[in-house]
Amino acid sequence: MYVFGDEKVISGDTATVWAVWCDVERFPDWDPREAENRLDGPFGVGTSGYSKQHGNPGGPYTITAVEPERVWTARSPLPGGELTVHHGMEAAGAGKVRVWKRYEVRGPLGPLFRCYYGPKVRRALAGTFAALEREAARR
Repeated sequence: MYVFGDEKVISGDTATVWAVWCDVERFPDWDPREAENRLDGPFGVGTSGYSKQHGNPGGPYTITAVEPERVWTARSPLPGGELTVHHGMEAAGAGKVRVWKRYEVRGPLGPLFRCYYGPKVRRALAGTFAALEREAARR
């Protein structure tokens, strides 16, 4: 298994940051990485969707876990394996929230993620976290 990700402390309150981070269909409106994201039902465990980031192939995913105002997880099939993405957050003092994303790649595409997609995504996460902070402040 190959694991990568990043975290950042941003300004905001957990309820608002959570609301932004669970509104996946609006990701393309504020996240510079997102080209498309849709859900085939309400946000919750078992709901499937489709996501595509700029410059990467898109694909289906299923929400596999939700702990309100703490973490939600999505799993995507990969040839011979899977990609699991955890979106986490926790209060980090007055008006601050620590947000993080962790990616877990299982299967034969692990080396491709280690050499190409992982570093690319890791570099882009700073922009995602900054955009999340801006969108939460806007709401």
